[in-house]
Amino acid sequence: MSAASGTVAESGVLYVVATPIGNLADLSARAAGILGSVDLIAAEDTRRSGRLLQHLALQTPMIALHEHNEREQAPRLVEQLRVGQSLAMISDAGTPLISDPGFNLVRLARQAGIRVVPVPGPSALLCALSAAGLPTDRFVFEGFLPARASARRARLEQLADEPRTLVFYESSHRIVDCLADMVELFGGERPAVLARELTKQFETFIDAPLEELLQRVRSDADQRKGEMVLLLHGCPAAAAHEVSAEAGRVLETLLEELPAGKAARLAARITGVNKRALYERALSLKGS
Repeated sequence: MSAASGTVAESGVLYVVATPIGNLADLSARAAGILGSVDLIAAEDTRRSGRLLQHLALQTPMIALHEHNEREQAPRLVEQLRVGQSLAMISDAGTPLISDPGFNLVRLARQAGIRVVPVPGPSALLCALSAAGLPTDRFVFEGFLPARASARRARLEQLADEPRTLVFYESSHRIVDCLADMVELFGGERPAVLARELTKQFETFIDAPLEELLQRVRSDADQRKGEMVLLLHGCPAAAAHEVSAEAGRVLETLLEELPAGKAARLAARITGVNKRALYERALSLKGS
């Protein structure tokens, strides 16, 4: 049986195996077969993955492979693959390498001529995107935004004119601050979806303009719990550099008292117009 379609691991092969993000029934038969037949499983968290193996009644040996030890561990694992051992790599949940460890191991294995076989399955990114109701023909996955407020805002400013659907992972303790920054920098009317606890008992999709979404999350503590995917509609091409007459009047009033940057930020919050377009208009008005 070939590794491309089979459920029995072949020697000297690295399998990149997707595991459930919440519902254990989402694990494929192929993934279960690979996990049960490899010589070793490299897991992001052996305790968490141990519960999955216990559910499957598997006793495959595991070794920890996470962001703190991957550079050290990867060469050792490649050597084991060289001598014919089979290895499955899994993350805590979902598809490895997608905002999870594994890149260094896959790169080293491929450089060493070792066969790397994907065993596809659950992914929070694609799960959220498929059900959010936002355009899916073109999208940008940003993973986790920087934890520091200044770095997060700087990154969001770079994305303000992005026309493709934006997809982020965000933590429960930063979601309010993140949404508040998005309201200020993207405008409160930008369509957004918060997908929370995907495939789990309390799975929730909230579909609302950014300002409304921020208020709902602020007012409901339950919406600040669990694993989250945040999706935003891309910036309409016509709106990226368009400043309405009303927004222009608001900006001119603010410029009487404030520097260009602060005036543009406040005007964006008030009018929902793109901050970068307002800032460019503010510089033009200041110059004239």
